[in-house]
Amino acid sequence: MTYAPDPGTPPVDQNSGQPLPVPPPPAPPPPPAVRPPLRRSTTDKMAGGVCGGLAEHTGVDSLLWRVGFVALTLAGGAGVLVYLLLWVLMPPGPRAADQQPNPLDRLAEQVHEKVYSTGWMPPRQ
Repeated sequence: MTYAPDPGTPPVDQNSGQPLPVPPPPAPPPPPAVRPPLRRSTTDKMAGGVCGGLAEHTGVDSLLWRVGFVALTLAGGAGVLVYLLLWVLMPPGPRAADQQPNPLDRLAEQVHEKVYSTGWMPPRQ
C-alpha cells in the first residue's frame, strides 16, 4: 500500500523528512490589450474605410473583412447594406491636417451627424 499525504499538509522529502519548498504562485495574466475605438480608417481604405476601421479595431486583417463583405453580397446582397450602414454609423478616423475628405466621405459625415442629432442613436463618446 502506498502512502498518500493529506491534501492540506506540505510535501515532505522522503530521505531527510524535511518539508519541500513550496513553489511560488504563477504570475497573473497580462491585462487585455486596449482596442482602438471603432472608426473608419483614413489610411487603409478602398471605398469608405469601413473594412480598415474594423481591421484596426478587431486585429483581423482588412482583406478578410473585404472578402467577408463580398461573400455577404454574393450570398444575397446583405454585404452592401451592412457596409453602407457601417459607413454612415461609424465616425471617421482622425485625418492629417492637410488631408481633405472626398465628397462621399463628406456626405457620410453629414448623414452620420443627422442620425446622431435625431436621438435615434446614443451620443458618441
